[in-house]
Amino acid sequence: MSFRKVVRQSKFRHVFGQPVKTEQCYDDIRVSRVTWDSTFCAVNPSFVAIIVEASGGGAFLILPLHKTGRIDKSYPTVCGHTGPVLDIDWCPHNDHVIASGSEDCTVMVWQIPENGLSQPLTEPVVVLEGHSKRVGIVAWHPTARNVLLSAGCDNVVLIWNVGTAEELYRLDGLHPDLIYSVSWSRDGSRFCTACKDKSVRIIDPRRGTVVAEKERAHEGARPMRAIFLADGKIFTTGFSRMSERQLALWDTENLEEPMGLQELDSSNGALLPFYDPDTNVVYVCGKGDSSIRYFEITEEPPYIHFLNTFTSKEPQRGMGWMPKRGLDVSKCEIARFYKLHERKCEPIIMTVPRK
Repeated sequence: MSFRKVVRQSKFRHVFGQPVKTEQCYDDIRVSRVTWDSTFCAVNPSFVAIIVEASGGGAFLILPLHKTGRIDKSYPTVCGHTGPVLDIDWCPHNDHVIASGSEDCTVMVWQIPENGLSQPLTEPVVVLEGHSKRVGIVAWHPTARNVLLSAGCDNVVLIWNVGTAEELYRLDGLHPDLIYSVSWSRDGSRFCTACKDKSVRIIDPRRGTVVAEKERAHEGARPMRAIFLADGKIFTTGFSRMSERQLALWDTENLEEPMGLQELDSSNGALLPFYDPDTNVVYVCGKGDSSIRYFEITEEPPYIHFLNTFTSKEPQRGMGWMPKRGLDVSKCEIARFYKLHERKCEPIIMTVPRK
């Protein structure tokens, strides 16, 4: 009789999260109250950007990472939109360029000065107009420069050349209902979308066709999200018919049945997944939860392995995720989150302890 391994071998079994000290948080920020399921926060190695409450339009704060402590009420914002800002995304190729989508049906691209803002920024570099309803999702192409995807409540996905401000591709008629999330594949040749009609679609933007589609990926009526993993599989979060929150892993070659499906709990906040391709760990943060759960995705069944939960006292309104280049690897840091409270932003550091 062979002894079965009781404990699975994994480098990331003991990953633990740690909030930073109080003086390293960003205090006194009025985080946006828009009822839209986006992360409300975008981070890169130079700046943290947070969507805030603004009277008479939409605005977001841009703080240099080292500017911690209490933020003055008169701190300048980026305020060129005429409606609330719904989503922001930093350009992966240039740390001083950020895109924002708003309820005023436009996408704007901003150039941030070297040391952050000294006065309110109202003039974008480019205004992209093509949506007929509010724009809820913006996502930069991971490998090509100056290519930006935007998805609106008019169920249209547009891919823009930001340098010339023209539409490259207009994908109309592929989605019958509201688009909840869009995620590029690692090389940027395809992207996957999660839609209100409960389908997950994989789309080739050059041909403008749906390559694969899974109907009723999650049975529940609440919002779901889908992200591409590095090996081309798709990870989704959603709700079961009994309104329990679920995670699932799908093989894009065969979308009949999920490779793995797990039920979490019966809370009602949408789950925001963040994926780290180097460690194959997926972090799942629920809106309104006070915890971050993390799972390792492996090659052998059951494919999704629960690692641990980071819990804190206060619920999160949104979450920012630092790209790998901004981490302090000398402290064995593998991920850093920027958790938005009602009035502040708190960095949370995930580390792997050394033996």
